Amino acid sequence: MTDDQQKSTTPNNQKRVVFCDFDGTITVEETFVAMLKHFAPELSSQLMPEMYARRLSLRSGVRQLLESIPSECYGEIVEFSRGKLMRPGLVELLDFLDEQKVDFAIVSGGLRVMVETVMGDLVNRASVIYAVDVDASGPRLQVNSELEGDTELVSKVRVMGQHPADEQVAIGDSLTDFNMALQASSVFARDRLAEYLDEQQKPYTKWDNFFDVLESLSQKWN
Repeated sequence: MTDDQQKSTTPNNQKRVVFCDFDGTITVEETFVAMLKHFAPELSSQLMPEMYARRLSLRSGVRQLLESIPSECYGEIVEFSRGKLMRPGLVELLDFLDEQKVDFAIVSGGLRVMVETVMGDLVNRASVIYAVDVDASGPRLQVNSELEGDTELVSKVRVMGQHPADEQVAIGDSLTDFNMALQASSVFARDRLAEYLDEQQKPYTKWDNFFDVLESLSQKWN
């Protein structure tokens, strides 16, 4: 973790913080999942259905998939990430959060290098990024994550604990956001995450793009 990241994780008891997933949330498509399917197709076909069914933990499944990929593919993974589309309204939401002095934390169960590559110049608009790092110095990728949890490589609930606030807002789309959503004060959910929350009878706001999130938050906070 860099010095800047460490500063950002110092508890400051803010009034509000927004925690946003990356893959399939900021990106239009599941970029990280698509990468795993591309570079580890056979293992992905075996493990992904087990993870989605919650019979295999994300921590175990994603680690197995990443560590099956040869390190020589690292450069290709970066290239695979380039040019991926981001969901509309992100810049406008970030502008609004800046006006409100609300931190925007990106919390990804995927690779940091993919987040940074897709975000480009916008990466500096996030107050902090939590994601999985990999060591490509050996024959195969080795996972390195400082905030592992019981079931996740990046425990989003542990991340939330680093940023205490009166209101913690979660934005997500899939299984990786489930624990975060259960913990959050308010949730914006779509796709698989909405289905999981329906099963738990956890209230959430449906959304399609970040303009929806912006409209809802501006009505609530102004």
